[in-house]
Amino acid sequence: MVRMVLDPAFTVADVDERLFGSFVEHMGRAVYGGIYEPGHPSADADGFRTDVLDLVRELGVTVVRYPGGNFVSAYDWEDGVGPRERRPRRLDLAWHSIEPNEVGTDEFMLWIERSGAQPMLAVNLGTRGVDAARNLVEYCNAPAGTRYADWRVENGHPEPYGVRLWCLGNELDGPWQVGRKTAVEYGRLALEAGKAMRLVDPSIELAVVGSSNSSMPTFGAWEDTVLDLAWDVADYVSLHSYYDPLDHPHVDAYLACSLDLERMIGTVVATADAVAGRKRSRRRIGISVDEWNVWHRTANPHRPGANEPFRRAPALAEDEHTIADALVVGCLLITLLRHADRVKIGCLAQLVNVIPPIRTLDGGPAWRQTTFHPFAHASRFARGTVLRVEPEGPTYEVPGEGAVPSIEATAVLGPDGALTLFAVNRADATLSVEAILRELDDVEVAEHVVLADPDIGAANTAEHPDRVVPRRAAGATVRDGTLRAELPPRSWNVLRLRAPDRPSDLATLVA
Repeated sequence: MVRMVLDPAFTVADVDERLFGSFVEHMGRAVYGGIYEPGHPSADADGFRTDVLDLVRELGVTVVRYPGGNFVSAYDWEDGVGPRERRPRRLDLAWHSIEPNEVGTDEFMLWIERSGAQPMLAVNLGTRGVDAARNLVEYCNAPAGTRYADWRVENGHPEPYGVRLWCLGNELDGPWQVGRKTAVEYGRLALEAGKAMRLVDPSIELAVVGSSNSSMPTFGAWEDTVLDLAWDVADYVSLHSYYDPLDHPHVDAYLACSLDLERMIGTVVATADAVAGRKRSRRRIGISVDEWNVWHRTANPHRPGANEPFRRAPALAEDEHTIADALVVGCLLITLLRHADRVKIGCLAQLVNVIPPIRTLDGGPAWRQTTFHPFAHASRFARGTVLRVEPEGPTYEVPGEGAVPSIEATAVLGPDGALTLFAVNRADATLSVEAILRELDDVEVAEHVVLADPDIGAANTAEHPDRVVPRRAAGATVRDGTLRAELPPRSWNVLRLRAPDRPSDLATLVA
């Protein structure tokens, strides 16, 4: 039995809609064969796959980070604008590929408009620096009348794009990164680049690079130094975190990996606040978790071998996501929501074909992976105020982790008064839930939707795209001010409570 209290008086924070972002990098078939494939039966006049765009809108993505990722650390943005026939083909050192530059800033901004999301652009602080960064802001955001703004106009885009979110580089603490920096080198460069970018457009928001993962030897110390140096330009500090099932001895341990993200967020928040204390600043830096996901990095190659030829858009990291992966993604989403007071931006990495919620075949179909569904549910129904939820119930032991709660849960009170409980049952057995409802009079269970399968390795494929889909569950009730429900073994659950006269809107997300 799991018991909890749901009380609108116990709040964490309002959810920033930018928490439901994703990521498109020039890696593998994320761009070429993913969002862009001229000649595909669904392609529009600009070469964008409309079947993918339909799924992106259904997924509910609010922000898309671009163009990287590791790719951006050796990218010359000027290569990707202007007439396509004049654009150079380049060696992409990040992913050992050939970059044809058929898609660049202008094409991405056109695609982002059609997707309904907002852009988050990254600048190259690996091989480049202040000039390239401030020039790109001018190209994107300045009105006509200066060199780079006029270049945008010449390229057919008279109005500024008004890009508000910018990443000051990517993972520059990593030895795999082209142009790797020490924390001092990066902090100084981020300060000067951010300062110049803001002189072009004072309205932009900037995210400085945090640690690439929690196992980096400089984790914590990196954030302390970078924020100390770049405090004046930092609105957010980034946090990246991926989880590989083969890094865990068994599925019970894999399903517990969101506890690492929990600790990582706590460490970054504490470090940022310590810097604020030293500077006697009342400002609180937000967290941008702008790369997070499961990643079958061990089992599935994500980079061609050094002796292999450079190729255009090779298939990289095209993971087949399972029920177990979907449950981990659900736990990670719940963790982000529980920290909505500080986590303001999130980007599921990536969007199409590369460790994705959406897969495609060249010339063929696009389909939803298992991980698509928890994200789509959260993006649609986790809009409002996160409630502080502290479930009490059974635990299980994981070596090196200790006692792991069998349930991961949070709740969001929507602006319409509807309450949504999100819960993952990690256990291999049904869990009974009792939630005392305080100050939530006259509500009933509008819907209980479950994503589960007897085979935790079940996945969706091109041949069987609906092998795993959300389904309605029966039996959840509200009586005498208490919600009672049964959560199936190893399942993602969405329980919607609302007044009897208001209809449910889950119909399009279930079979």
